[in-house]
Amino acid sequence: MYSFEYERPAALADALAAAGGDAKFLAGGQSLVQALKLRLANVPQLVDIGALAELRGIRVAADAVTVGAMTRHAEVAQSRELAGAIPALADLAGGIGDQMVRNMGTLGGSLAHADPAACYPAAVLGLGATIRTDRRSIAADDFFLGLYETALEPGELIVSVSFPRVERAGYVKFKHPASRFAVVGVFVAKGRDGVRVAVTGAQSKVFRATAIEQALSAKFTPEAAAAVEIPDTDMNADLHASAEYRAALVSVVASRAVVKAL
Repeated sequence: MYSFEYERPAALADALAAAGGDAKFLAGGQSLVQALKLRLANVPQLVDIGALAELRGIRVAADAVTVGAMTRHAEVAQSRELAGAIPALADLAGGIGDQMVRNMGTLGGSLAHADPAACYPAAVLGLGATIRTDRRSIAADDFFLGLYETALEPGELIVSVSFPRVERAGYVKFKHPASRFAVVGVFVAKGRDGVRVAVTGAQSKVFRATAIEQALSAKFTPEAAAAVEIPDTDMNADLHASAEYRAALVSVVASRAVVKAL
């Protein structure tokens, strides 16, 4: 691990003031700390936002659920109010990593890190959520730009995420047995604005499967999703799955997500 300066501000204004230059925010630390330990990242200054209670909490309204950026995965999974409003989001959070990861990892940290196999990006994109920062609001369709790349600017901090309530939704992932990251994960949602299908784990970033969206818009059934053939272009290929295998999995996992949604 490279040396770094460490700050733990007690107020949001102090955290934003400290985040100049090459500083990085430290949320749950489930990804960043590991990268630091392996010297995969060299961060001269860490601004720990773990003490910022104002960034935690879940608010359920008639049309949306707002989750604070520092809300832990376990809190999302265990919230009865959230589960009553968007059951698929609570279900997704309960399947992230192991118990330690769920007790430490945060919604905002996961989105800012933008791991291509993480679960939360699929929910954000699948539900058409809005990411709110200290500066602006960013639509989910505009947030994820590439491999570990987002629309966030240097020093910009995610404050909360607003998830629209939908008619029905479901999330299923074909997970790696050790890491529990998604080899392929699919979030399916049907709401007032139509059907959205978001896929994680298959490419360098989360993406919408428009062909499956069109099929499900015509007929919202597992069979409709399973019948769509996804090309293997741009699919990830590694020790765990080939590009062809991942492409085939997308439709299969999407059909299972529809079963959950129904």
